[in-house]
This record gives sequence, structure tokens and C-alpha cells, in this order.
Amino acid sequence: MATRTYHHGNLRAELLAGAEQTLAEGGDLSLRELARRIGVSHAAPRRHFADKQALLDALAEDGFERLGRDLRAAMDAAGEQCVPRLLAFGRAYVAFATRHAALLELMFAGKHRPGAADSLRTAADRAFEAPLALFAEAQAAGEVVPGDTERIAIVAWATLQGLASMVNSGMLEGGAALDDVVADAVHQLVLGLRPR
Repeated sequence: MATRTYHHGNLRAELLAGAEQTLAEGGDLSLRELARRIGVSHAAPRRHFADKQALLDALAEDGFERLGRDLRAAMDAAGEQCVPRLLAFGRAYVAFATRHAALLELMFAGKHRPGAADSLRTAADRAFEAPLALFAEAQAAGEVVPGDTERIAIVAWATLQGLASMVNSGMLEGGAALDDVVADAVHQLVLGLRPR
């Protein structure tokens, strides 16, 4: 493919999509190779990203924004009741984590990287605002045990992350069977989180 010195359309979005695809394929990511792959001059990516780390940080931030939208949309569509909203959160999180395994790994590594941009940390926090609010609301309604809301939510999230990791490593199959496993996990979580 011949390289061009200009680009029509949204080059930044194409660079992010190309970088995500390269990560998913397990390839070595470089700005020069990415430019070649999408058909622009090797200098074109530097108009948007100073270096590879800036590209990775932007990709992680974009990932958190997409994850947050997915979680909010799923929970909003589930209605007002706690258990259906928790199930929607679980299914949406596991779906994202299994569809975008390499991206998710980058997202969490980026958030905790020394010197990570404030915008990346803010996007990460925003992604989990709706699930945290759900736990706080459930506590206020007496549906979930009292205590540190964040710690309680981490237990639920760890369960979902564990399921996603099992799928991503081939220990558990995806698809409809995974939906049933997520539903079972949420049911067990709800039983364990109910006040006694």
C-alpha cells in the first residue's frame, strides 16, 4: 500500500483502531508500522501522539470511556431493580473483557503506570461510577450489607474479572454458557451480599 502525506477523515480514530487491532493480534506496536498499516506517512501519527506511550495512554482512555458507556447502557436498560441491574453490569463487563482482552489489560496497566495522565485516571474512575452507585443505592435500600461500598463492589468485580480471565485463557467457554455462568455468579453474589 502506498503511503500518503495527508489523510482524509479521522486519523486519530484510525490510529486508535489500528493500535487496538495490533494489540489484539499480539503484534509489536510502533507508530511507524501503524502509519504504514493504515496508509499514511510515517510522520502523520505524531500530529496526534507524541510517542508510542501517548498512543497507548489514549487507547486506554478510549477503552475506559467505551467500557463506561457499555456498563451504563446495560444497567439503564435493565430497569430500576437491583438484581437485574447487577446482572446487566456483570454481563456487560464480562462481554467487554472477553471481546477486548488485550485492551483491558492495557487499560488497567495504563491507569496504574507512574506518570499516567490525569485524564486516563479520570476516565477509569468514570467507567465504574454507575456500578458503584448501584451498590450504594442497594445499601441505602437495605438490599446489600452495609460497609465500605468500594470494597463490596471490588468483590463483585473480582468475581466478574475472574470469569473473564477464565474465558480469555481458554478455561471456560464463552457464548450462551458464559451468560448462564455470569447469572449464577451474580445470584451467588446477591445471596452473599444480603443483610442477615
